[in-house]
Amino acid sequence: MFAQFSETLGTLQLPLRVVVKGGPTLDLAPDPRVTLQINDLGLLQEMQQPTLDKLGEAYIDQRLDIQGNIMDVIEVADRLSKGLIGETPAPPVERTEHDKQMDAEAISYHYDLSNDFYALWLDPQMVYSCGYFRNPEDSLATAQIQKLDHLCRKLRLKPGERLLDVGCGWGGLARHAARFYDVQVHGITLSKAQLELAQARSEAAGLGQRVTLELLDYRDLPGREDFDKVVSVGMFEHVGHANLDDYFRILYQQVKPGGLVMNHGITAKYVDGRQVGQGAGKFIGRYVFPHGELPHLSMAIASMSNQGFEVLDVEGLRVHYARTLEHWSSNLEQHLEQARQYVSDKALRIWRIYLAGCAYGFRRNWMNIHQILAVKPFADGSHHVPWTREDIYRQ
Repeated sequence: MFAQFSETLGTLQLPLRVVVKGGPTLDLAPDPRVTLQINDLGLLQEMQQPTLDKLGEAYIDQRLDIQGNIMDVIEVADRLSKGLIGETPAPPVERTEHDKQMDAEAISYHYDLSNDFYALWLDPQMVYSCGYFRNPEDSLATAQIQKLDHLCRKLRLKPGERLLDVGCGWGGLARHAARFYDVQVHGITLSKAQLELAQARSEAAGLGQRVTLELLDYRDLPGREDFDKVVSVGMFEHVGHANLDDYFRILYQQVKPGGLVMNHGITAKYVDGRQVGQGAGKFIGRYVFPHGELPHLSMAIASMSNQGFEVLDVEGLRVHYARTLEHWSSNLEQHLEQARQYVSDKALRIWRIYLAGCAYGFRRNWMNIHQILAVKPFADGSHHVPWTREDIYRQ
């Protein structure tokens, strides 16, 4: 079986060493940077069709082990997959009618993993979304503060306004907006672990009177037109294509006439939302983000427009997210021993592959991320948004 396997791989020039545990070794090029150790001989046959989800699954099940820089590992795995099976067509998009229980379970699975684990590789404010790099050499902490401020500037926050933060995470944006823009923030999340830490940090920062946070599904938001501004960061990936109109309709209901809404989220490369990356999306759906669906930018804009919003501005941040993920992955790799105190070996293997794989995917335009700024016009169609972007960038 190994002879057949060697013949299959022999034509590939990859910086890869393949080791069969207790058996032979095969180098595909001089000075290999990555070593793949096969622990299960049955995997040799499956490696004839090495999609990224199959390779990832074999790694987290300990049927194979890897050595080398994790970014090199992901690149070699992608080249191995494409070299043996070519560019495989993406499967049709599966659209799920998300209900509250399904979403609550999916959010808990991902975000309630361990606050201590996330703290190992996120920035000090624990902002779990794309940073904003004014300079490619900015630190992660700097980029995240710049992102929070970029959002607040785009929303043109003014003292005394009420801001709704949908999917508030660990509260970094809520605290920033309250502290530096003197607004009242109400944040909602479905993660109990996030809520507990976010509330503790708000109180510790002396912001308890200006920041209120609660465990709430966006579909259960009460009231109408209670907020001057609405922001949603890294949330609409969990909504689902089938629920997109309802999601934007609810945001439209929550904001006052003339108010601004910012939606910041990952978007699909293709208009129909199909996945790319040789099975990478399938791996993420199974092990990282259950029921996650990425709409295309055009789908998001169409849905917002159909609910009555006027889209004012769109900014693509793909290269910013690639850099953010590189920082996250590097931080995790530097704290692997500590991470084992907080999560299982399987979970750690999943996250090593996930963070590095997403950095690779964003770098190669497998997916994108966009900030979409919209306004709810007054009845006569007017609004008070400045005519240029100059105020956003003025220091």
